[in-house]
Amino acid sequence: KSPETFLFFIMIPYTGEFLSMVGVVGLEVHAQIQSTSKLFSGSHVRFLAPPNSLVSHFDASLPGTLPVLNRRCVEAAVLTGLALNCTINRKSLFDRKHYFYADMPAGYQITQQRVPIAVNGMLVYSHFEGRRRNQVVTKSVKIKQIQLEQDSGKSLHDDEQSQTLIDLNRAGVGLMELVMEPEMCCGEEAAAAVRELQLILQALGTCQANMAEGQLRVDANVSVHRPGEPLGVRTEVKNINSVRHLAKAIDYEIQRQMEVLQSAGKVLNETRAFDSKSGNTIPMRDKEGLQDYRFMPEPNLPPLFVYESKASVPAGVDPAQVVVIDRLSAQLPELPSVKRTRLVETYGILQEHSFTLVNEDGLMDYFENVVQTTKAEPRKVIGWVIKELMGNLNSQNLKVSQSPISPCALAELINLAESGHISSSTAKQVFQEMWKAPEKTVGQIVKEQDLWMINDKEELQKICRRIVDSHPEEVNPNCIKALILASETFITQ
Repeated sequence: KSPETFLFFIMIPYTGEFLSMVGVVGLEVHAQIQSTSKLFSGSHVRFLAPPNSLVSHFDASLPGTLPVLNRRCVEAAVLTGLALNCTINRKSLFDRKHYFYADMPAGYQITQQRVPIAVNGMLVYSHFEGRRRNQVVTKSVKIKQIQLEQDSGKSLHDDEQSQTLIDLNRAGVGLMELVMEPEMCCGEEAAAAVRELQLILQALGTCQANMAEGQLRVDANVSVHRPGEPLGVRTEVKNINSVRHLAKAIDYEIQRQMEVLQSAGKVLNETRAFDSKSGNTIPMRDKEGLQDYRFMPEPNLPPLFVYESKASVPAGVDPAQVVVIDRLSAQLPELPSVKRTRLVETYGILQEHSFTLVNEDGLMDYFENVVQTTKAEPRKVIGWVIKELMGNLNSQNLKVSQSPISPCALAELINLAESGHISSSTAKQVFQEMWKAPEKTVGQIVKEQDLWMINDKEELQKICRRIVDSHPEEVNPNCIKALILASETFITQ
């Protein structure tokens, strides 16, 4: 595997010739918009609510109900588009995408197929390469479009009673579908891109992006071909719900397709699922084409307009009731890539450490709080934060916000070690005691266990003499002189 491309070399049977092929990956990411209500109804959005307790008449597709667009969802899509350097369409359209699932009561999904809200963006991401995985390689992938659409409900399959139950709480929740161009070549790149997107969405507050709760789901379009030739037939691996599974699913699918072609088989244009237990992808159904969805303009929704500035809002329209791009641009926070650059330039830490600080929720703020409180160099603080703090958090599967040791307490401990009152090894011992008993201060632990460094020459000599006197049989005159000399040298240093 090289930094530039992901190559597989396979032998053509019986010929002895090598056929070099490359994988091509494009992603479709479905991000659940962080909003209190759904995209077209006033039903609340809440994870783990009792089944079918958050369903309006419109969500259930009862006759005569009409959609009412949620402005918060539109603002979230525009904000996300701005963060990803997209062009925001001043006018976008809604469409109906027809397909029948039991968890889509209307038999169609309201989406944006013709003119989405944002187009032509760019996601810059990084991943690690090299023998020690410490070489940062930065790449980018084009964002074809961001479109607003409804989520479907959830089908719960009860195999014991051979029945399927439907929970419509999720039906109608607002989604942003981000379509990435097929420009990645392996699972590692795709996983790094999605992880970066997660961090951006979380920083913006437009999506919580918790994949375990279904707030971010990924479809991977995978194909293989020989360099210089047209792209091969693609398969779509649907609804991948973790970054780790995404990488495994893509790499497996690339290898599977190459083995199919190696054996003179044909790759089918189909939809597949990833089985996390076996690590394999399995066929679900033939891939639908555009004609299968029977797209048509949504007759119950007018065109969606957003405005460049307050001055561009038409007369008679309240600017507070419409979406204004300038107003949202001013709300853009410090994005993950900017945070990493600032950490490296401000504190002189290694680039790979900046990724650890930014990627772990709350860790960057913890680190900066310690740095501002302690006299130690930031490079020493980073060691404490990444090795000691994160080591303990990971071993107990805790978040940074759940740490029993506050930034102030850690800074106090580091200051004590820096001033020479305790040794570095003792400081690590005290850290573990603080972890077990967070109600105790650093000073209390050091005093109770008598861990202070002794800098008084006479006191140290008394200790040495007491040790010697208590072991008369082991005493050697030369050892006594050496011990006293060592104590004097230690104090001088």
